[in-house]
Amino acid sequence: MKLYKITLASLVFLSAGCSDFLDLSPRDTANVGNFYKNASDMQAALTAAYGMLASPGEYGYAYYNVSEVRSDNTMNWEGGGNLPDAELDQFKMSSTNEIIRLMWIDTYRGILACNAVLDHIGGATMDDTMRQRFIGEAKFLRALMYFNMVRTFGDVPLVLSETKSVDEGYSQARVPQSEVYAQIITDLTEASAQLPLTYTGNDVGRATKGAAKALLGKVYLTVRDYAKARDILKEVIAQGTYKLLDDYAALWPVANANNQESIFEVQFKKGGTGTGSSFYNNFSPRNSGSSVIQIGFAGGRNIPTTDLINAYETGDARKAASLAVGYTDNTTGKFVADPYTLKYRDTPFAEGDADNNWVVLRYADVLLMYAEAINEAGNGATAEAYEAINAVRKRAKLAVLPAGLSKAAFALAIEHERQVELAFEGHRWFDLVRTGREVAVMNAHFNAPVVAEFNAVFPIPQTQIDVNPAGIKQNPGYTF
Repeated sequence: MKLYKITLASLVFLSAGCSDFLDLSPRDTANVGNFYKNASDMQAALTAAYGMLASPGEYGYAYYNVSEVRSDNTMNWEGGGNLPDAELDQFKMSSTNEIIRLMWIDTYRGILACNAVLDHIGGATMDDTMRQRFIGEAKFLRALMYFNMVRTFGDVPLVLSETKSVDEGYSQARVPQSEVYAQIITDLTEASAQLPLTYTGNDVGRATKGAAKALLGKVYLTVRDYAKARDILKEVIAQGTYKLLDDYAALWPVANANNQESIFEVQFKKGGTGTGSSFYNNFSPRNSGSSVIQIGFAGGRNIPTTDLINAYETGDARKAASLAVGYTDNTTGKFVADPYTLKYRDTPFAEGDADNNWVVLRYADVLLMYAEAINEAGNGATAEAYEAINAVRKRAKLAVLPAGLSKAAFALAIEHERQVELAFEGHRWFDLVRTGREVAVMNAHFNAPVVAEFNAVFPIPQTQIDVNPAGIKQNPGYTF
């Protein structure tokens, strides 16, 4: 079910307009003091937090740029141009890049919505079981948003309550990323104790216990606490809630959203309500007209690179389900060699208004993280680690890995498996940074020394520095 779309009512909790500083206080003329009184009010406030995940600065647009286009997996059609996503793709970003500005603003607006729930829910008249669940959902969402921010920008302001004045917004300075990660871990640990295993009906798609634990496992991997990552991911597996679908291609039709392999998806719903997704429009080949997508523009964004296309082993069933190497022009009848992803196909209701969800976490990701955590926590891969990665490979119709790989060789096998299993889903760049491989892999991709260590994080938006120069300074290596 596509339940947590942003509605006009839910937007009363968010700042009116896109201010370029952390002025996150609600400013609707409806008296906010008369709100947050009961379960219905709190659900509307929580809906606003979920809805912000679909905003352009989060999973609606910015996220696939910072996670996939930034990597060797995909590219922008206008690779030599000066569009914001082309600049990002070519590591020519400045602090005025519109994508990172949008990401900063929209993600903090989402964090505001989470903080509003957490600040006010204690005073609402409602069932305590429901109260605890809502608290868990808000903490999961806040943790997810901060996780994306800290991975993208490094040190960021850590705001844990509503911002109620402009002066307060100006005072919010960056803190060390270790503090941000500590808060993320706290939020997810508490959320995992408060959230249910599953939902039914219109609640399907909300954050669950498994989502909190799976994300916590990814966080522990990122901070290189491999033993804790191994243990929490094993709990997700032991739950028995999730399984690999038999057919990899069955993961992607919109009719099969929120399936048994899915752990958490950002929900979109087409229909002219402003809640649809633009992925298939954006990802269709530029200049393809209506040959690939029948309604609206074809953006030529998030295009598979030759590196990604060649990464698939012979016989890998995931390749045909993940990408096409071109299309047949419906005017000339000729084949055009212009690759694009197949994971986000749908017929939009209107331009940029389709039903495709964004899958944030799924069970194959958990299995591969678990194998990685085992390998890194000890002296190499165990039988359990091989079992986890081989389950993913068997589903792809591939042979199992040979036994006896060294710790380093197994790590590279995991890196490869994650690249092709999770292609276009927003993992590749952060995987490379997490393992310290981004410079070597990306310079090999460019066949030139384009990427340096400072590129592991993005530039801080100049607008944030301008309004708070004492508390927010530019990341090293970026001079403009």
